[in-house]
Amino acid sequence: MLIKPSAGRVAAALTTLLLVTGVSTAVPVSAVPADDTTAWTATHDGPQPFPNVHTDWDVPITMSDGVVLKANVYRPADAAGNAVADQTPAIVNLTPYTKLATTVVDTALGDPALSGMLTAATAGFDLSVVGMSAYSDLAKALAAGALRNFGVDRKLVQAGYTQVVVDVRGTGFSQGDWQVFGEREQRDGVEVVDWAAAQPWSTGTVGMNGLSYSAANQLQTAERHPAALRAIFPVVPGGDMLRDIIATGGGFGVGFLPAWLASVNALKLMPDLQAFFAGNLDGQWLRDRMKDPFTNAGLLLATLTAPSLSASPELTQMLDGDSPMRRSLENHPERVTVPTFVYGGWQDIFAYSATRTFNAIDVPADQKKLIMGDTYHLTTGAGLGLPGGPPRLDVLQRAWFDKWLKGIDNGIDRFDPVTLKQQGGSWVRRDQFPTPGMDYRRMYLDATPSGTAHSVHDGSLRTEPGGAARLTVAPGLTGLCSRQAAVGTAGEAGVLDICAKDARINETNGLTFTSAPVTVATEISGPISAHLNTVLDATDGFWSVTVNDVAPDGRSTVWTSGQLQASLRHVDEDKATRSPNGDYTDPYPSLTVDTRQELVPGQPTIVDIGLPATEGVLQPGHRLRIDIYAFEVLRGLPLRPMLDASGLKPQHLQLDPNQPSWVNIPAAGHLG
Repeated sequence: MLIKPSAGRVAAALTTLLLVTGVSTAVPVSAVPADDTTAWTATHDGPQPFPNVHTDWDVPITMSDGVVLKANVYRPADAAGNAVADQTPAIVNLTPYTKLATTVVDTALGDPALSGMLTAATAGFDLSVVGMSAYSDLAKALAAGALRNFGVDRKLVQAGYTQVVVDVRGTGFSQGDWQVFGEREQRDGVEVVDWAAAQPWSTGTVGMNGLSYSAANQLQTAERHPAALRAIFPVVPGGDMLRDIIATGGGFGVGFLPAWLASVNALKLMPDLQAFFAGNLDGQWLRDRMKDPFTNAGLLLATLTAPSLSASPELTQMLDGDSPMRRSLENHPERVTVPTFVYGGWQDIFAYSATRTFNAIDVPADQKKLIMGDTYHLTTGAGLGLPGGPPRLDVLQRAWFDKWLKGIDNGIDRFDPVTLKQQGGSWVRRDQFPTPGMDYRRMYLDATPSGTAHSVHDGSLRTEPGGAARLTVAPGLTGLCSRQAAVGTAGEAGVLDICAKDARINETNGLTFTSAPVTVATEISGPISAHLNTVLDATDGFWSVTVNDVAPDGRSTVWTSGQLQASLRHVDEDKATRSPNGDYTDPYPSLTVDTRQELVPGQPTIVDIGLPATEGVLQPGHRLRIDIYAFEVLRGLPLRPMLDASGLKPQHLQLDPNQPSWVNIPAAGHLG
């Protein structure tokens, strides 16, 4: 049944939700033609052709297998709130977070008083002076338009678009079992696009938007080429879920996944209160929820308790490269053929996938764009819309859809292909990523003290191998105070700058290798790999590596980090990438039971670890540092069987000039 929006329904939604818990190649962004970007903002924020929004609540959409999904459909309306007769393009958002969440966000942003309070509360909000800049970044994110990408953008609807927000099957008010990107769920995306295109209010052209989960399923839908889909706008999309967050380097994402699964599973159990009190609750919805009340509970439990991999079907499936689960978790952006605008963050849980997705999409440069902010998952968009930065996400989204769904020549196709918040620097624009002109070179780990770190061993980073030495590092919990922990919790553990923006506390339990200071601004751009000659006292172990910018005052800031379970070191050569010098840039680990290789205690073993691509500039007087640790917790905790095999014993880095350890760094300039 279609009903008009009511204060009671919005109140019920709110109540229910509250019950749940200086380089020559760097061109400043200001060089982008200001007229276009200013016009985009004015177009989005200014008066719109339609004064109101009409909402059809819980519209049923029946899939080909009979499962009924529920959608809220937001249409342009006249001053009286009646939907207009004009046909419009459709914007589809498939969310697992329930339409209740988007209703709450829409209510807050759509109410002038609430929206004004939010704007006033975030304007000038700055806690960096007390070492808690994460809160400032969150305030900036709220003002950057990400919430309108997450849910409903009333300005977009009033501009002549119809937004269709759909509960993913098995979540919200939709029937079925939640598949977490499963094959049937991916087919739903195509069928929803087809449905939207066929509606009498539709022009037959469709775009897709959304953040996080709702960004990943845009790519999955676009891979399948529904005829009506003309453009997508994925914000912080995952592209390789296993490597992004589920089992990064083989370590389970305990800092994010348990809380995330619990929240989505709790939200999916919320009934349609209006239907419930009216006595017509969907019986099939209830039966589906009773059959699967907590999706992936078995997998979560097995990662922490299973005594062996064979004892858990869930772990076996996760580490089976040919299982339906594994196949569904990996996107194929090379199959995407529609205009695509990607936003990612260097410290986002999906940082690994953002640049890879952009580069894999095979469309002309005017049809794909990438923005990378220096942001966590929870601070998505922070810095956009501010002086010197790109426009807000909602502004860019509107301009993108105006171009590709309405054919308006607004210049968005001429916007720079790549816009990056350069770590250690400012916003820069590029024609491609990585930045052209980077020279991959080995920087060797040397035991000679650098005199710059208070760590288990303060070593040096040099252009030539050093002498022989064996350095030992033990597992510890200092990583709870680290940028890796902040990344692994989507930014929640990044509250304190002394942890998230300075690695010195964590370095007290790690090995550090630091270069001489650079004399000129030195740019680093691209993926990085570490090649370590290791020795273990057990049959397994865990390694974590970071790349840091060390300031003259000693502050050590992590730019990117990688990790690997030693027994899962096997490289999939078909997917791994190498630099011209032959060294890995991305030693893509197979992460399968079949390729698992336990180590021989006491025997030197080479381990290659990939780190997500990054972009930064070492300012004059700054140094490059590599940190090495023997444990992670929140970013990736070893699976229980492998944790047991390690015995949490100390681990050794064997520095041998005949079999040296190094990092493969893409840089422009001298690092020695």
